[in-house]
Amino acid sequence: MTLCAQSPSHWDELPHEILLQILCYLEPHQLPKLQLVSRNFRDVVLDDELWKRHCFERSSWYAFLRNRRKVFASLPESSLSNATEAEDENGSLLDQYDSCRFDKRHYQFLQDMANWDPAFPDEHVSWYNEYIQRQGPPAINWLETPHLKQGSMEHFIEVRGMALFSPNHGDDGLGSLLAVSPLDDGSVCLWDVNGTRGKRGGIIATSQPDILFFDGRGDQNTRRSKKIDTGVTECVSVNNSNNRAVFAVQSHLIEVDLSRLEVVNRHSFEWSITTLSQIQDGIPMTVGTSLGIHLQDFRAPSQFHEDVVERLDVPGEEDNPFKGIFDPNPLPPYASLSQPTPTSILHLPRPAGDNAVSDDIYVAGRFSNILHYDRRHFPKIVGSIYSGSRLSSLAALPYPFSTLDHEVRRRGELTAERVHECKTAGSGRTLIAGGEYKTKGSLEVYGLDTVDLSSDGPMQQNSTMKNRYTAASSIILSVINHGTKVAFSDGAGQIKWFERDGYTECRRIKVGHSDVPTQASLFASMPGSDDLARKILSTKTRQDRDRPNEDNVLFWTGDKLGMVSFTGDALFTPDDFRENTEEITEEEHQRQKYSHRMRKALEKQADDARKITQSPNNCDSECRTISPSRDTVIVGGESAFWGRNVGEH
Repeated sequence: MTLCAQSPSHWDELPHEILLQILCYLEPHQLPKLQLVSRNFRDVVLDDELWKRHCFERSSWYAFLRNRRKVFASLPESSLSNATEAEDENGSLLDQYDSCRFDKRHYQFLQDMANWDPAFPDEHVSWYNEYIQRQGPPAINWLETPHLKQGSMEHFIEVRGMALFSPNHGDDGLGSLLAVSPLDDGSVCLWDVNGTRGKRGGIIATSQPDILFFDGRGDQNTRRSKKIDTGVTECVSVNNSNNRAVFAVQSHLIEVDLSRLEVVNRHSFEWSITTLSQIQDGIPMTVGTSLGIHLQDFRAPSQFHEDVVERLDVPGEEDNPFKGIFDPNPLPPYASLSQPTPTSILHLPRPAGDNAVSDDIYVAGRFSNILHYDRRHFPKIVGSIYSGSRLSSLAALPYPFSTLDHEVRRRGELTAERVHECKTAGSGRTLIAGGEYKTKGSLEVYGLDTVDLSSDGPMQQNSTMKNRYTAASSIILSVINHGTKVAFSDGAGQIKWFERDGYTECRRIKVGHSDVPTQASLFASMPGSDDLARKILSTKTRQDRDRPNEDNVLFWTGDKLGMVSFTGDALFTPDDFRENTEEITEEEHQRQKYSHRMRKALEKQADDARKITQSPNNCDSECRTISPSRDTVIVGGESAFWGRNVGEH
């Protein structure tokens, strides 16, 4: 009895190394339950090396490597080189437990895991989260849909873009993460992504309509030329430092204070805006128009003031078509494009360890090259990278990339020391692009490095990887970094995760069709009308490093927002945002009652007609009367009334 009473304390006091050896014999789904035992067990269960091993053993990369070795081992010419491996599989029990061969297998396992390891030495990775993202059950969550009430009718308002907003970089005391989107009616809407300010996935604030239209409210705002272009994906960018967002509406930039949801500044360009870069502290934002690349510095004096007296008796300056022609002030410097329509602009990050961005600007679009600009020498173009694809999205990593090293690593042939040297050599960075090549998706990875091996030197391309066969069956719409993986969405409605080598697929899910009630349509429930993610974003923040399973994927379908979580069950459903049944109006109640009675009448008529068809000999006894009346059909002695008298006798 004494031993039994003291056993829990002795078990809890075991060294972590011994506990880890014991936990290796448990299945991954059994480990999270041990977190409830004690804090000591929680620290051991969340050990990164333990979950890193589980990620590796269940990875498609390792499965491909083992299958490749089995194929080569079955070839006749490789029988001598694989004699040892065959002997291990078919040898006696004594040989299987031989220490030398066990050490060899263990060394091979460690070398394979080093070749697979996608993380870099100074990269913070939670392998527990990685396992959940790679192997956990996914769930599609649809955020609350904005509606406009007009009398007794309620209309769905389409969402026209998406960006993430972390107030004061997450230092608001709550760790809030909000989704910011412009709506089709010219308003700005905010959603609570992590549930710190209200219902998770619910709308917490909406501005007045028409504030995003350049000439304010008016009867002409229903025109398509006044609204946000539906073909522009990167139409909103957020500044987390001063809590402001910038929206691209045709050829205008509308700056909105997200604290008050009011317009504070407006800027105009000569051509329609097709893409925006992200806003970083201390540097200008890059704006892509249909025919040029511009730098927009919001630190410049504002030309818009709300206290300006509006004159209605004379036309405003913005309505004068000759203002730009006779304006003596020259246009600000911009980089003209020989081919139109840029679709994505990226500010390249500095090497690992520095959270700032460099002076390098990369622009991709409906042209065959990725254009490279240096902010210090703008608008001069300093280089280009030939792609050959029509690119839709760009992403970057502050770590080097080598195509040759990844090809050798996929075969498991590099030593652990050599892998470490490849990851730490130089100050290289990785450029990731997604687009379309000959109607198929193209996932491209470029290794970049400086000419003089300094972090501020000019960048040059030193490696290229283009996956145009196994990445996607249709165009890649958006690409991001998600943990240690590359995630992208395609035109087939899929969201896929690949290893950083660009070839090995980790998992995929289908967005599907939302259950959000929309306006009545003949095509609302048709098969093949599944949604696709036009833009995806990672919800990871600085505060989420200590909270497990908070790195989800937020996506925009073109008219609504959704989120991929790795929770099995949905975090929220559309029913969570609907009003209570007591608040349903009497008219809606009567409409539902009428629909129910109508369906019952139709079901009754169908059942009676089926009975008549099955018993043709009893037609005289079953069908006593068939009235040709327009409103009444009598079947089997019972009447089913159509129109206003359905269900009444």
